[in-house]
Amino acid sequence: MELSEVRQRAAERLAGVCKVCRHCNGVVCAGQVPGFGGVGTGAGFIANVEALARRKLNLRVLHQAKEADTHVRLFGQNLSMPILGAAVAGVKVNRMAGVEERELTEAMILGPRLAGTLGMGGDGGDPIVFETTLSVIKQAHGLGIPVIKPRTQDALLERVRLAEEAGAVAIAVDVDAAGLINMALLGQKVEPKTAAQVREIVEATQKPVILKGIMTPEDAIVAADAGAAGIVVSNHGGRALDHTPGTADVLPQIVREVKGQLTILVDGGVRSGVDVLKMLALGADAVLVGRPLAIAAAGGGQEGVRLQLEEYRNQLRVAMVLTGCARVSDVDSSVLWQG
Repeated sequence: MELSEVRQRAAERLAGVCKVCRHCNGVVCAGQVPGFGGVGTGAGFIANVEALARRKLNLRVLHQAKEADTHVRLFGQNLSMPILGAAVAGVKVNRMAGVEERELTEAMILGPRLAGTLGMGGDGGDPIVFETTLSVIKQAHGLGIPVIKPRTQDALLERVRLAEEAGAVAIAVDVDAAGLINMALLGQKVEPKTAAQVREIVEATQKPVILKGIMTPEDAIVAADAGAAGIVVSNHGGRALDHTPGTADVLPQIVREVKGQLTILVDGGVRSGVDVLKMLALGADAVLVGRPLAIAAAGGGQEGVRLQLEEYRNQLRVAMVLTGCARVSDVDSSVLWQG
């Protein structure tokens, strides 16, 4: 199986919901929520891609970095690359008519394991979404991260308990889903969380807690002070609030405030290993990839996801050598052209 075949099959199976564009930048699918597009004008999705495209790299070839090691350690796990699978779930609400929920979840959690990294599973208005996430995480011997919607506190804490029982390596809450239309359409209550509520979540489990949807230094500080083990700098793929900036634009100021206090992940517009390198140079510890892996899942299941991740890893390895970085820890702002 080759990625070209995976993408062709995905285009057939996702007809009407995703055109599997050669350049996935949010323009064609703007406003297509539910679906794969960005909310409203699609500006947030588009901004993610543009923010990364504006960054340029310093090509350096006179150095000692003959090979590049992409391995990292996150949340107690040794990973083959600083690239994780984001949570993509809810085939019904996202109109993925040709895909089954379990098929998607297995691809998004087990596929990354085939590539030596971690994947995430989702939560949603339909109970089957979170139930499937927990089931597949158990199948993966805990090597997956469930992402729970910011439900009312009691409902959220109950899901935290269930995730812990499933043996998940970490537990995430996508706080950027506080007003998500997909949940509203199914009559599910979601809400912003206070600092006290975040601390209550952290104290309710022995697992590392990750808050996804951090877009300001102020929110990053709240997360760190409340004891979160990690954050994901994310605007929910441009699917939560219209006209948000790109994540690559806000990442540096967040890094300045909380680097070293918790693990900093980022998603939004990552379409290659070169994009991964840019995010690392901006201060992220690792990145999440969503839409490209969902497309790979639709077109090739677990194997499709593995192929896509390994392509990104190979691209990252080449980009590291061509910027003088032998290890992920060598990547810093000097990699970026400052002209």
